[in-house]
Amino acid sequence: MPRVARGLADGLIYHIINRGNGRQQVFHTDGDYRAFAELMVEASDRYPVKLLAWCIMPNHFHLLVSPERADDLSRWMQWFMTSHVRRYHRFYNSSGHVWQGRYKSFIVQEDTHLLTVMRYIEANPVRAQIVPSAKDWCWSSHRVRMGIAESKIEKAPIELPVDWTAYVDQPLTEGELGRLQTSMQRQTPFGSPPWQIRICGELGLESTLKPKGRPKSGDR
Repeated sequence: MPRVARGLADGLIYHIINRGNGRQQVFHTDGDYRAFAELMVEASDRYPVKLLAWCIMPNHFHLLVSPERADDLSRWMQWFMTSHVRRYHRFYNSSGHVWQGRYKSFIVQEDTHLLTVMRYIEANPVRAQIVPSAKDWCWSSHRVRMGIAESKIEKAPIELPVDWTAYVDQPLTEGELGRLQTSMQRQTPFGSPPWQIRICGELGLESTLKPKGRPKSGDR
């Protein structure tokens, strides 16, 4: 199956996700989470990619980033992932694939859709019922944003709700989750339908708007 084009362009915002190979657990100790977070910050010191939101879960991670130049994102991810895998194998005296392969990404419209993605990312441990509130999970941008912890994170390019924690802890609607799942599976830009059509046309991502696989019986 051919790979989905990245649709890289300067100044856009990207949601990135990857999972452990075979969905295996990657982060076992606080040191594992801390090392990954520190490498993420070091990557942004090396390449001009802004960190807008992130969450590290036991077997996967979510990032929301904005590269100044399109090529910076590829270099940023290559250095970041390679450095992490080397550290992982060195620490655990292991070999082989740590991650499931090529990371998935999709572009996010800079409006309320961006708020939805930020909320989705920081609420991951709440949806997984690991913690009762986003503020209780140490390995995401939420505690940094709320001033509870220190790490590198850029100010959101749009205004956030006054009570950000309450907003994040409130469950997304089925419609919001469904659209986000579609963007993650197809790598479809996440935004309003007119914006999706425009950005897909500009970046050659029209194929991401179509369902994968053969059409169902009766479909044309």
